Formats: sequence, C-alpha cells, structure tokens
Amino acid sequence: MTTGATAVNKTSDKKSDDKVDWIAEIRGLALMLLAVFAFHSFIAKPFYIPSESMMPNLLVGDRLVVSKYPYGWNWSSISFHLAPRGDWRVMESTPEYGDIVIPVHPERDEDYIKRVVALPGDRIAVQNGRIILNGAPVEQKVEPAIALPLDANSRCDGFGFDDFRAENAAGTPVCRVPVMRETLPNGATYLVIDHQTQELDNFAEITVPDDHVFVMGDNRDHSADSRELNDPRGLLGPIPLENIGGRAEFITFSLDGTTSLNPVSWWTSLREGRAWSTLRPAIAERKAASER
Repeated sequence: MTTGATAVNKTSDKKSDDKVDWIAEIRGLALMLLAVFAFHSFIAKPFYIPSESMMPNLLVGDRLVVSKYPYGWNWSSISFHLAPRGDWRVMESTPEYGDIVIPVHPERDEDYIKRVVALPGDRIAVQNGRIILNGAPVEQKVEPAIALPLDANSRCDGFGFDDFRAENAAGTPVCRVPVMRETLPNGATYLVIDHQTQELDNFAEITVPDDHVFVMGDNRDHSADSRELNDPRGLLGPIPLENIGGRAEFITFSLDGTTSLNPVSWWTSLREGRAWSTLRPAIAERKAASER
C-alpha cells in the first residue's frame, strides 16, 4: 500500500512539473520582439527595393541592409513609423555627397530610397538633365551601355519608347541601358541613367535650407524625388534631416521574381553577383590643381 501511494505522488509531481509557465513564455517572447524592434530602430534593418528609381545601381528585388546610426537618431529611425513626427535629433550628423539614404515622405509614412546630391547651403539646379551645383556643372561622362538582368522583377519596360532589350554574348536576354558616370564634388562617383527629355530634366535653382538635403534617384527619368515640388508622389523639395531614417550599406541578396512556395525556387530565384555588393559610392581620385 505504501509503495502504491508513493507512485501516485510521483506521477502527480511529474504532471505538475510538465505544466507550461505561459506567463514566463509570453514574457520571453515579448522581450525577444522588443530586442528585435530596438535593433531595427537603432542599429540596422532590412530593406526591399520595390521600384526602378535607383537603377542601374539598385534593382527591383534587391534586399539591403540599412544602418540607422550614421546620422544619429530621430522620429523616422523608429521602425514601422511608430514615433510621432518631430524635428528632434540625437547625436546628429549630416550625410555626405553620394550617400544613398532612406527619406520618409513629408506627408505620408512611406519610405523612399534616393541619393544625396546637395547638402545644406548648396545652390542646386538641373539643366537638361545635368546637376548644376553652386554654379558649376557636376561632372558627367558617357560610359558604355551596361547589361542588367531581364527577368520577372526586371522587365526592361519602364523606358518609354526606347527598347533596351538585347542579348549578351552567350545569347541570354538582357536589358542593355545607356549610362553616364556622375561625380560629385567630394569624388563620390556612380552610374546614372538619363535617356529621355522630360519635365524634371530642368529645375530652377534653389538654395538647400539648413538641416536639409536634396536627393535624386539614379534613374533620372523615372524617379519621384526632390525635383518634384508639386506632385504628391514626389518628395516635394529638399528633405529635412529628421526625415532621414538611415543609410543603405550593402545588398544581402537579390531575387528575380520567380520565388514560390517550392523550396527549390528559393535558390534558383537568386540573382548571381549581387550579394554583398556595397552601396557606398566609390571615391574618384582627384588631381591636384597644379596637375590639371
């Protein structure tokens, strides 16, 4: 009899030990989510490219890492736009020419991705598609056309009446686009596409206000950016620094648009040669004034 009672007590104790402490589990999950939210808000977060406005340097389907700390923190640093808008900044600094930044639209909680082409106090205009910075044309040089992927995420059909569909030496269909190399005053150099004459090719000179920057997309004929003063799809002029939520650092991977529930497609849809590509602009060497 004594032995049987002992067995029953042991079984009861075991069932008691097997009970889940739901409060502890929920608390642990909440702390984990809070840590992820804090990391995304203050250190870095992933970003997805949904449009062609930054071609040829960024393609639809690219996944990036955006760092949150280079310019300090502000309301737009907080993930999911949970913080109210304000003009406060903590440990603030100013972007450099050529940085790719994440501005938030002045009227909507919508993230854009553009390149900084003018800093506070600069005078900027655009004439026939060329940036005029502080009265001097920004250096532009025509380079050979480059071949971009032609796939479900890059259809090569956003170029008006121009047809850039072609084949490479191996007979693979590509999107061959004309490019120019633009170089800003600090030597930041990158490729741009400007192949059409359109309204935003000319922009009357303005002075960038204090604590603002002027941003443009690299695909100049297909970018709603600081040049767009009246259309709400654009950024309505220079961007306040408190509306910049971070700086694009590098591409982690890129998808061609064929990803499905089939696990095999998770690999076959990866574009080659784009993973871990830096998004910081190269710096061109400058000759001394006496050597020019």
